[in-house]
Amino acid sequence: MLYLLIPFALAAAITLYVVHSSTVHGHLSADHDLSGPQKFHARPVPRIGGVGIFVGLAGMVALAYFLKHPQAKTGLLLLLCGLPAFAAGLIEDFTKKVSPRERLIATAISAGLGCWLLQAMISRTDIPGLDFIVGTTVGAVIITIFVVAGVANSVNIIDGFNGLSSMCVSLMLLTLAYVAYQVGDTELALWALAGVGAILGFFVWNYPAGLIFLGDGGAYFMGFYLAEIAILLIHRHPQVSPLFALMVCIYPVFETVFSIYRRRFLRNTSPGDPDGIHLHSLIYRRLMRWAIGARDARLMTRRNSMTAPYLWTLCLSSLAPALLFWDSTPMIAACMVLFGVAYVALYWRIVRFRTPKWMVFRGDQRKLTDRSAQ
Repeated sequence: MLYLLIPFALAAAITLYVVHSSTVHGHLSADHDLSGPQKFHARPVPRIGGVGIFVGLAGMVALAYFLKHPQAKTGLLLLLCGLPAFAAGLIEDFTKKVSPRERLIATAISAGLGCWLLQAMISRTDIPGLDFIVGTTVGAVIITIFVVAGVANSVNIIDGFNGLSSMCVSLMLLTLAYVAYQVGDTELALWALAGVGAILGFFVWNYPAGLIFLGDGGAYFMGFYLAEIAILLIHRHPQVSPLFALMVCIYPVFETVFSIYRRRFLRNTSPGDPDGIHLHSLIYRRLMRWAIGARDARLMTRRNSMTAPYLWTLCLSSLAPALLFWDSTPMIAACMVLFGVAYVALYWRIVRFRTPKWMVFRGDQRKLTDRSAQ
C-alpha cells in the first residue's frame, strides 16, 4: 500500500498547489484557447497536471532509496528514461511552441533510453513475420521505439475530457499490476501501483470539476510509463502473451489508428490535423449535448464530466478479456478483433445518432422555463 498511497498523497498535494497558485503562472500554464475543435472547457484552466504525477513518482523513488528497497533502481530508471517525453510535453504546455513531431521525437528518445537502461525491448510478438524482425537487436529496438511513441501519442489523443485518459491509464496499470503479481514480478507490480497512485492524486482535482488538465507533459509521460511497464512484463515473462500488452492498450491505440484512417482516407486530410469527431468528442457533442444542454459554463462542465464514464466502460471492455486470457495469444487476438468491430459499430451508430423526440421536447421545455425565469 505504501507504493500506492505515497505517490497519491504527493501528487494530490502538488496538484492542489498548482491549482491554488494558477493566478501566478496561469498566463503561461493555462489553456486560454477555448475555440479549438477539441476544446471543451468554458474558462482558462492550468494544463500542467503532469507535474504532480511526476513529482509523486519521484517522491516514491526517493523514499524507496531511503528505505533501501530493491525496487528503487527500476523506479529511478523509469523516471530518468521518461524525462525527455515529460520535458518536451511540459515545455509545450508552457510555450505552445513544441510541435507534435518534436514531442514524438522526445518520446522516441525516452523509448531508446528504456531499451538501453531497462532492457525494455519487444523481442517477441507472436505475429508471423514481425517475430523475425524483433529477433534481431536492431529490429527489436526500432519496433519498441515505434510502439512506445505510438502508445504515448495515443494516450495524448484520448486526453480530451475530465478524467478520461487518467482513469483509463489507471485501469490499465492496475491490469498490468495484477498480471505482474500473478507471475511473481513484485517489482513491476509495485511500480504499476505507484503509477496508479500518482495518477489518482491528479485525478481527484481533475474530475469532475476540471480544476486542472493533464497537459501534454502528463499525457506523454503517462503513455510512456504505461508502455514501459507493459513491455518489461512481456520481456521478462515468456508465459505472458505478447499480445496482452496490446490488448491492455487497445482502446487508445485503436482510437489513434481509426482516426488516422478516418482523416486520411475518408476525409482526405492530413492524419496530424486535429478534429472534433473522435469517439469521445461525438459522445460529448451529440449524446451529452441533447441529454444535458449547452446554455452556460455550468452545463458545459457537467457535460464534460459525464462523457468520460462512457469511455471508461469501453476501456474496461478490453481490460476484462486481457485479465482472463493474459497467457493465451489466440484468445486475445480474437478479443482484439471483436473490440475493433464493436468500436467501429459504436462509432457509426453515434455518427448517425438522431435526437429522440422526447429529448427535443425536454429541450424545448427547458428553453421555456429559462425564458420565464428571466
